Amino acid sequence: METYPENPPEGGQTIFPARIERLRELARNLWWIWNPAARRLFADLDRDLWAMVNHNPVRLLNAIPRARLQQAADDRYYQQDYDRALADFDAYLAARKTWFGRTFPNWDDAVIAYFSPEFGLHESLPIYAGGLGVLSGDHSKAASDLGLPLVGVGFVYQQGYFRQRIAADGWQEEYWQNLDYADQAMQAVRESDGRLLRIAVELPGRALQLGIWRLQVGRTPLFLMDSDLPENSAADRELTARLYAADRETRISQELVLGVGGVRALRALGIHPAVWHMNEGHSAFMIVERVAERVATGSDFESAVAAVRASTIFTTHTPVSAGNEVFTEALIDKYLCGYRERMGLKREAFMELAAVSGWRGRMFSLPTLALRCSARRNGVSALHGKVSRRMWRHLWPQRQRGGIPIEHITNGVHTESWLARRIVLLFDRYLGENWRERLDERETWQRVEAIPDEELWETHCHLKRKLHAFVRARVAQRGGALPDADALTIGFARRFAVYKRAGLLLHDMERLLALLYDSKRPLQIIFAGKAHPADEPGKHIIQALFRAAASAECGGRLAFIQDYDQNVARQLLQGVDIWLNTPRRPQEACGTSGQKAALNGVLNVSILDGWWPEGFNGRNGWAIGDETTPAEAEEHDARDAGLLYELLEDEVVPLYYRRDGDGLPREWIGMMKASIASVTPVFSARRMVKEYCTRMYAPVRERARQPRGG
Repeated sequence: METYPENPPEGGQTIFPARIERLRELARNLWWIWNPAARRLFADLDRDLWAMVNHNPVRLLNAIPRARLQQAADDRYYQQDYDRALADFDAYLAARKTWFGRTFPNWDDAVIAYFSPEFGLHESLPIYAGGLGVLSGDHSKAASDLGLPLVGVGFVYQQGYFRQRIAADGWQEEYWQNLDYADQAMQAVRESDGRLLRIAVELPGRALQLGIWRLQVGRTPLFLMDSDLPENSAADRELTARLYAADRETRISQELVLGVGGVRALRALGIHPAVWHMNEGHSAFMIVERVAERVATGSDFESAVAAVRASTIFTTHTPVSAGNEVFTEALIDKYLCGYRERMGLKREAFMELAAVSGWRGRMFSLPTLALRCSARRNGVSALHGKVSRRMWRHLWPQRQRGGIPIEHITNGVHTESWLARRIVLLFDRYLGENWRERLDERETWQRVEAIPDEELWETHCHLKRKLHAFVRARVAQRGGALPDADALTIGFARRFAVYKRAGLLLHDMERLLALLYDSKRPLQIIFAGKAHPADEPGKHIIQALFRAAASAECGGRLAFIQDYDQNVARQLLQGVDIWLNTPRRPQEACGTSGQKAALNGVLNVSILDGWWPEGFNGRNGWAIGDETTPAEAEEHDARDAGLLYELLEDEVVPLYYRRDGDGLPREWIGMMKASIASVTPVFSARRMVKEYCTRMYAPVRERARQPRGG
């Protein structure tokens, strides 16, 4: 099996200056995302075009005039930058003494398969919806850095997640744009004779045909399935068009493709994983396929389940029952009948694998299937692990709550993907050589104290001015414009689910306006985020925020940036002073945006939910309230809003504006350093993936050693 690039697009570059010919190779490996020198090679070709193509190097090289490429090829300074970046790229890919290789020298060539419904790698490839996808992307990047033998399995969504437009009345409108595959770094997987490799997944009345695309993320390959093939019906060609379809039949079809199709894709590629990792329950049908495979080779059902369980890991991300994927018995009968028969099970026995009770009667629960058929299970923060053990304790009725076999591995972020370039330059000067290789070691970050206050503050102010210009350009006259680049600036950006309470600051407009319009200590706030197309309450929150931002009453001191993506996220995470997080505790499984902000010296003001109870130490940000939780939602919201106003009025705002004779907020800068030093090593994806290796992958591998995996 080999992978071949698609034919060059109409009008694309077919002749390339030999001196910089490897730019095309570099563009097709997403290593450039977290390497500033590589990104700069593309940006320096044409900065306006780089912005226009949404920082997509493949599209840039397809569109840029050859004369400009030749000009760059003849420029000795560009040549020097090119040679250094390519040397770093080659050294990275050629490295054999990786952390994984040193730590697990006897691992051999066993593969870890990582299944996820979305991968959020970069804004130019919109095949992600939110935090789950960004976590998957960061997991893949960290796996590459550490040298894990990991392959990702997911989808190419032809239309991705929706684009957002805010109407004049503040209502969210959705629209979709088709991906041009010729402008992406993906390569179609083909047979040795050049024909597109195809696999099939049985759906009611037909066999759905799927193509496979390979996307290289440093050392880590992702294999992404796609139903947009001419032999499929028009409806089936759109099956993998969009993330998280609301229609239940489309949803169960997508999840059969992810679970069953993902297994078959790996088999067709000649990959037989030793460890199978389900990132959330959407891929749980992989268990059905793998058990059916074993039954087909002569195993009895119980032995097949035991073998599959021994090599499987499940990570749950959802701390509320309503957020877990369930299907009616009628849908399971319609879509899983053939798979049930392959497993040798009668209907009742199959349903009991994952049965839960709901208001619509008995349902088939994918998280239940995943929990019952995994050797190791984990939540994504300490609090979420506790919540998950309580939520799923009925699956282990013989055990006390403390003995429920669900652990936790707290999420972390891929540090280099989220750091501002100016912050990286500071770290290069003051953290010592090879800090990137030691970024999950606390000792590395003790050196943050050596950064002069003046330099850290000037870097932060530069990023803040950059954000201010970005906001003014994006919102124009709609949704606020932020009149003051020096005012204390709060950022709030994430998915607009109701429990995240984006509108908590609007709870008492009189107190909010007093903060915004304090003549000596003004405040301004930037909001961004999307509500799922079917989430009407979430859309109402966006509308309320947008109307407040556009109102004369708020005078432009609130801003709403439409069409939130990773580019908008980076601008905000790097340029605000405060990152605000207000979920209704304990409904936030982890939440990693505050971790990304902290890397850049931005201080968190957060409810003690998700990762923040582990991260907050009293010196690196602020906690809103305590860990008690009122039973009634209205009481909960009123209490937390009051605590938030009080915190801003009495502590946060006064501290920011407290300056010394040099005009520096020394105490604030001290908290910035404490935030960077305490959050960065502990909440890194490097630490997270190492934990998965030592606590999940390696123990499962040792117990389930089989020549061809599970």
